[in-house]
Amino acid sequence: MYLTMFLSSVGFSIVIMSVWPYLQKIDPTADASFLGWIIASYSIGQMVASPLFGLWSNYRPRREPLVVSTAISVAANCLYAYVHVPHSHNKYYMLTARALVGFGAGNVAVVRSYIAGATSLKERTSAMANTSACQAVGFILGPVFQTCFTLIGEEGITWKLVDLQLNMYTAPVLFGALLGVINIILIFAIFREHRVDDMGRQSKSINFEGEESGVLDQDAEGNVDHVAVVAINFLFFVILFVFAVFETIATPLTMDMYSWTRKEAVFYNGIILSVVGIESVIVFMVVKTLSKRTGERAILHGGLLIVLVGFFILLPWGKKLPNIQWEEIKNNSIPRTTSTEMLMPFWSWQAMQLPSNHTVEPVGCPVTQSWCLNTPMIYLAQYISSDILIGLGYPVCNVMSYTLYSKILGPKPQGVYMGWLTASGSGARILGPVFVSQIYTHLGPRWAFSLICGVVVVSLLLLEIVYKRLIAFSVRYGRMQEENC
Repeated sequence: MYLTMFLSSVGFSIVIMSVWPYLQKIDPTADASFLGWIIASYSIGQMVASPLFGLWSNYRPRREPLVVSTAISVAANCLYAYVHVPHSHNKYYMLTARALVGFGAGNVAVVRSYIAGATSLKERTSAMANTSACQAVGFILGPVFQTCFTLIGEEGITWKLVDLQLNMYTAPVLFGALLGVINIILIFAIFREHRVDDMGRQSKSINFEGEESGVLDQDAEGNVDHVAVVAINFLFFVILFVFAVFETIATPLTMDMYSWTRKEAVFYNGIILSVVGIESVIVFMVVKTLSKRTGERAILHGGLLIVLVGFFILLPWGKKLPNIQWEEIKNNSIPRTTSTEMLMPFWSWQAMQLPSNHTVEPVGCPVTQSWCLNTPMIYLAQYISSDILIGLGYPVCNVMSYTLYSKILGPKPQGVYMGWLTASGSGARILGPVFVSQIYTHLGPRWAFSLICGVVVVSLLLLEIVYKRLIAFSVRYGRMQEENC
């Protein structure tokens, strides 16, 4: 299960840095706006697949959706390695490949529902934290793998017998496909269905293929609190949304505020995000112990407060303005952004607009962004402090959301519900870059971060309203005491 979560995140991050140059190489007709669709296609595929795989896992052995979804990811990675072969429409093949990789990553819902059903309430937080840690490590190591494979070079090696080009663009996805095959083998060799009730007693389940025995039937009686379910879905959407904004804003913000070049921004932010990723893994491990003392609801509340402070720190203060980029200015209007460009991270779109005849890259805050002329700069100390706080608050909120959600659902099959939770997170990752590309570009960081703070405040208010309802299914029906969870 942990390997499946690791592969899901690696599948997203292992090619994210090389998508644009590979797209330009295989299909010169592709523009930056099409890149937005390719980036969004992964999350769209996962959003569609998560409820479907979750529903499947409710009524059939979980091995089936796990193997099928992983096989889809393997096939999609192989397709990505061959998108250079067709003589035309190569960009659409790449779009299809990335969407299918995302579709295969919908098995996250199956993994989460299995963990929820295979652990008691006391074990749940620890298991969910381990799973999230594996996912975080995948996001961290994906770009590292990509960087290692750049040593192969753009041309690489061609295997004419099967028309395969092994280069810096295809080697990462083929490596991902190999990991997928290993995962399928392990699912057949090691994976066994296991289900316990909230107190840890062996239970029967539709997922078992063999003889069943257990004591769960009477414990499954009762209705799920759908108010609490909807509330957690909303909170999870907000958590993923603000983190997607945080990831997307890093490069354009540092280029505008500190006059970094594209290369410097990608390099320095890569280091910062790697450190934040390591910080997140440590936090995942710490919350397992902390939750036993304070409870999941209090930790979720604290995590949201930390995220709020992190974005509040990013609000521009003082009087010093950022350096203005005056080069190549035709007029003082803000360029019109198409609907497809809205779907891609702003930094990717902005970076691709640089004319090809430039020998020296202009740096600073572009005067076409009118807010650059009157918005104070965000100091580097503010930015670093915000990164640390968000890197602390996000993993806390992530784990607590999953843990509370699984406890609220109780002993009933959780596949579909976990599918909807995963889908809400995928939707947040799609809308986050859209929010940044519009609000930040046209109104600046003060408006962007103020609105984010407002969204987090609304989330805190919602948490206060439903606080007493965010309890385990067994506690709600009086089968367990809350202190035993």
